[in-house]
Amino acid sequence: MFVITGSGISAESGIPTFRGKNGYWRNLDPAKLATPEAFEKNPKLVWEWYRERRERIRAAKPNPAHIAITKLAQRASEFLLVTQNVDDLHARAGLPPGKIVQIHGDIFITRCSRCDFHRRESEDNDVDLAHCPRCGALMRPGVVWFGEELNPRQKERVEVFLDRGPCDIIIVIGTTATFDYIVDWTLRAKGKKGKLIEVNPDETPLSQFAAQLIREPAAAALPKLVNALLAAHASPKTP
Repeated sequence: MFVITGSGISAESGIPTFRGKNGYWRNLDPAKLATPEAFEKNPKLVWEWYRERRERIRAAKPNPAHIAITKLAQRASEFLLVTQNVDDLHARAGLPPGKIVQIHGDIFITRCSRCDFHRRESEDNDVDLAHCPRCGALMRPGVVWFGEELNPRQKERVEVFLDRGPCDIIIVIGTTATFDYIVDWTLRAKGKKGKLIEVNPDETPLSQFAAQLIREPAAAALPKLVNALLAAHASPKTP
């Protein structure tokens, strides 16, 4: 089973999306802050935004969609979740690290902008910009910014899973599917016989390939969908 989640699932826990009506921060476009160029120009401003995001995420809680996905993963023989979200809501809902790929990074990781030094932050020091204890360069959020390459180790985890062959069930939740690799991975997982289920109030580039379209918010749709999938799997097959 292969599941992809986007910002829509976290929005229902109160975390604004980049592109939503509540996405702007101090009248600034977040998409223009989440770039290497923005960090080079004004690292203090970028860090202020990320610290506020961290605080908001810490205050948020997993919603019924996150919990339903964990329930599904516990019953699946093979399972991988690829999330475009940098928050920790899937983990806090009980999904094991080995079943999660945070393809756009982890907002609670602070890493060096030059070398490979990194650390996980339990709380933030918002007084000064931190510098790497190893090389002295500025520390930055451990996320993938616009214009940057995906983390090769995380990308490889997805590729290894998909190389095993098509999946029976593929669920894509709350993503606009605007990145080519999201579409590519979904269709590879689907193959010729997999069932693609899209959970999204809006149409996306993947809608045309879906066997089932659920135009409801994830928190409302996922518990019902997961219960139906588990019930169908548990029902004895007619000879």
